[in-house]
Amino acid sequence: MDNKKPENQFQIELKPEVAEGTYANLAVISHSSSEFVLDFVRVLPGVAKGQVKSRVILTPEHAKRLLLALQDNIGKYESQFGTIRMPENRGTFIPPAGAFKGEA
Repeated sequence: MDNKKPENQFQIELKPEVAEGTYANLAVISHSSSEFVLDFVRVLPGVAKGQVKSRVILTPEHAKRLLLALQDNIGKYESQFGTIRMPENRGTFIPPAGAFKGEA
């Protein structure tokens, strides 16, 4: 038996500090002609300022691949655990801590 890896396979390293994950309950998405920027924010009750906990920058192609992968995984999740319930006014977004104001 040949134990060679196919040439198009690669390994992904997951460091322990990254494996713990970061909790975020809000995502702010912006884009330009060449990239999508996803800011993952933690907003806490009673705190007027949310904190960006992680920023991911993607090419438009990779953003679309992420969208398709999320749609696929949500479909699998709902098949196993049932429909994910959403608030009735899905088209209306009300920020939990007032208007957004970015600071560097």
